[in-house]
Amino acid sequence: MNYYPTALTIAGSDSGGGAGIQADLKAFSFHFVHGTSAITCITAQNPDGVSGILEIPIDLVEKQIQAVLDFFPVSSIKTGMLFSLSIINKVVETLKDKKLNLVVDPVMVATSGAKLLKNDAISAMLENLIPIASLVTPNKDEGEILLGKPIQDFDKMEDVTVEIYAKYKVPILLKGGHIPKENKLKDVLYDGHKISTFHSEYLPNVSTHGTGCTYSASIAALLAKGHNLENSVRLAKKYLHEAIQQSYSVGRVSSLNHSPGIGDF
Repeated sequence: MNYYPTALTIAGSDSGGGAGIQADLKAFSFHFVHGTSAITCITAQNPDGVSGILEIPIDLVEKQIQAVLDFFPVSSIKTGMLFSLSIINKVVETLKDKKLNLVVDPVMVATSGAKLLKNDAISAMLENLIPIASLVTPNKDEGEILLGKPIQDFDKMEDVTVEIYAKYKVPILLKGGHIPKENKLKDVLYDGHKISTFHSEYLPNVSTHGTGCTYSASIAALLAKGHNLENSVRLAKKYLHEAIQQSYSVGRVSSLNHSPGIGDF
């Protein structure tokens, strides 16, 4: 019988199937990692926007997490949409003493522009959740909130990543999907000792949903399999690029192909 390591995603549900819990579980499965979940919110959404959000009662969020941790040998956890102050603080309370890889995707705004984090929850994320993370994966907009100032220069991403690390003292992966230069993209990882830069080609004619969720879930899955942080990011970026490149049509939009059939992970 084959053995699969286990990862847990704590995030919201996307009824459109392209992001959130749905994307996370697809990414886990691609990497041959058993996916478990704790749903924080139910959203009514599609690529045009979010038309409704229902927050799961805090005690049920806690019970979902605990039910998974009590039974499964969880190796890594990723967080996505946490939405509220109470959910963030409960996640921190539940996980702070656990010796597990914790990848925090600081989800604040959907691709469509809908807010996925209440205003009073931002400080709890910055002050309570991020400091217990093994890795934080902000995009440009989230990085600006973490840093407190604009991020605009492709050539200064390394400096900015180090600056964010200095503020929170946890490894930072600054994603450059919204900071292209000459059809090139880069993500920058700084773990407090080493800067690692990961380059890829900008794909201007592909518009997809759930890239951040997929990327962070893939990193968590690879950490669960025993890869170190740098290699997890490198392999996850390769996977995400292929998932975007091989995206498929679903009506008026494209969807990430979470099973592109690439590589050996």
